[in-house]
Amino acid sequence: MLLRKRPKFPTDLGVPLGVMRTRLVELADAQALMNIYNPEVVETTVTFDLVARTLQEQEEWIQAHLSIHPCIVAINEEDDLGEIGARGEKILGFAVVSPFRERPAYLTTVENSVYVLRAARGRGVGEKLLRDLIEGAKDSGFHTLIARIVGENSGSIKLHEKCGFKLVGTEIEVGRKHGVWLDVVEYQYIVPERR
Repeated sequence: MLLRKRPKFPTDLGVPLGVMRTRLVELADAQALMNIYNPEVVETTVTFDLVARTLQEQEEWIQAHLSIHPCIVAINEEDDLGEIGARGEKILGFAVVSPFRERPAYLTTVENSVYVLRAARGRGVGEKLLRDLIEGAKDSGFHTLIARIVGENSGSIKLHEKCGFKLVGTEIEVGRKHGVWLDVVEYQYIVPERR
C-alpha cells in the first residue's frame, strides 16, 4: 500500500471528549509543546532525550512533522488549563508518529509517542490523542504502530493497552538516564484490514 504524501489527518477532527478536540500541530504551537515536553526531558525518564529543546529546535521538530509523519495536539475548550498555542488555543498534550526504521520495507510501520501536560493527566487527554492518532494512521495507510515505553512508565503502558496495543517484547537496560539503567517495553498495534 502506498502512503499519501500528506496524511489524511483533518485540520480539526472535532470529535469532542467532553469539550476537547484534536487538530494537526502548527508552528505557532512550538512554545506550548516545548513547555509540555521539556519537564519530561529534564525531570523524568519517560523520554530518552537528555537535553531540553530550544524554541528553534522545537520549531524544526514541528516542521519535520507537518507531512507524512504528523503530530496532533489536544485542545481544551472547557476551562483555562493548558499551554497557549496557535490562535490562543489551550493545548493539553500532543501525539506523534515517526518513522520506525530507515529501511524501505518498514515504510508502513511507525513509532508513536504521546505527551500530556502534567496538570491535565487523568482527564482522558492521552486516550483522546492516541485514539485519534490511530485513526489518522489508518487513514494514511500505515499498517503497524509501535510504542517503545520505558518500563517504569505504568501510565503509558496502561494507556496503550487500553487502546489495543499488545506487548511484544522487553529490551533490558538499553537506556541510562539520571544514573539509572532503564528497560524499554515494546507495544504493537496492527491496523485491522478494512473490508
